Amino acid sequence: MALLSQSEAQTILKKVLSFSTADECEATLTGTSGGNVRSARNSISTAGAAENVALAVQSRFGKRSGTATCNEFDEASLRRCVQRAEEIARLAPESPEYVPLLGPQTYLASPNSFAARTAAITPDYRAEQIGASMALCDQKKLSSAGFFNDSSGFVAKRNSKGLEAYQPVSSVDFSISVRTPDGTGSGYAIANYTDLARFDAARLTRVAADKAASSVNAKAIEPGKYTVILEPAAAIDLLNNMMGAMDARNADEGRSFLSKKGGGNKKGEKVFDERVTIYSDPTHPDVPDLTFSGDGRPQQKVTWIDKGVVKNLYTSRFWAQKAGIPDIPPPGGWIMEGGTQSTADLIKGTAKGILVTRLYYIRAVDPQTLLYTGLTRDGTFYIENGQIKFPVKNFRFNESPVIMLNNLEALGKPVRLNGSLVPPMKIRDFTFTSLSDAV
Repeated sequence: MALLSQSEAQTILKKVLSFSTADECEATLTGTSGGNVRSARNSISTAGAAENVALAVQSRFGKRSGTATCNEFDEASLRRCVQRAEEIARLAPESPEYVPLLGPQTYLASPNSFAARTAAITPDYRAEQIGASMALCDQKKLSSAGFFNDSSGFVAKRNSKGLEAYQPVSSVDFSISVRTPDGTGSGYAIANYTDLARFDAARLTRVAADKAASSVNAKAIEPGKYTVILEPAAAIDLLNNMMGAMDARNADEGRSFLSKKGGGNKKGEKVFDERVTIYSDPTHPDVPDLTFSGDGRPQQKVTWIDKGVVKNLYTSRFWAQKAGIPDIPPPGGWIMEGGTQSTADLIKGTAKGILVTRLYYIRAVDPQTLLYTGLTRDGTFYIENGQIKFPVKNFRFNESPVIMLNNLEALGKPVRLNGSLVPPMKIRDFTFTSLSDAV
């Protein structure tokens, strides 16, 4: 039942709304079906599969609202779910930020958000992929830990004001950590796709295995400010934190890196290097996304940063109405424009620097300036005269993506990670504060 068609999903939602006695009612139906395989020390440790369809009903009486959920779809269960939502709504306090439910909306088509090949993945396919990954590490006498996960499903919405939405989605995710037998060398690779046609676990494992073998006998070098090349896996978490902070209300109320002294926000101001352009597009062929937000607002192509200038901020419907600003929902994934160079090309053009495979254990130091700390991991290397010379011990860093994107030297070709397109980037004066013995 997990993969309901549009007509099947809307038939259930229509029935749900027919039971409502509230002033307003909205029902959301979600379905997921998929499986996963984990490996450790070149052996499968766990494998599983799951599927579920869940209903959430939100009922409103005036400015009071209540929500109930269920995953049984006989008439009696649906009726009880609606009744519980209404009982909760009658007991709830009035919301000071109430806005009426949306009426009918027009949504973009995103035909690439679902791939039938991904939905058809079998346990045998998962085993073959993780098996090829483990076999490669066995051959190289390396130890690996991997995770393969696939999911297919849908999201459907309907409300008493006439809104109707439906979209199928699918994804394949894989990550692999590889260690040398003595534990002193480590490598990592990660990827995700909508369509498994582009997926190859062995290819990704080779990348991680090469990093692991190359990172033994790491040398300690002094912390300080260095030119760094951040691979996409190293850049994405800092950039995700930055994109998640582009909220208009936080900026207007003085709680954001985009707040202006004296009030207001920095929309329309140049905040980053002119080479920085970031946008979202739910119909993008490489990173398709839902074309509607959680509250039913249409997702459109939106430019957030254009040549360093902040062009748009996202907002809730309440704040948009109160502040009299465009009503833009937050994006799912995003696309950062880059160049045509590969990471290897960026290395060739570097006189002295540090190559960073990824960052982890990232924590906020100063949320208002987006200053973060964390550690490098799974392959950190010293570059000299356009070549990787030797592995170096990992560092703790203290850096802000805002500062980072003002210290750009070069951007490479974007690749897909976690539903976004992220380029490798060469940054000057990246701040390393201390060494770490972890690999």
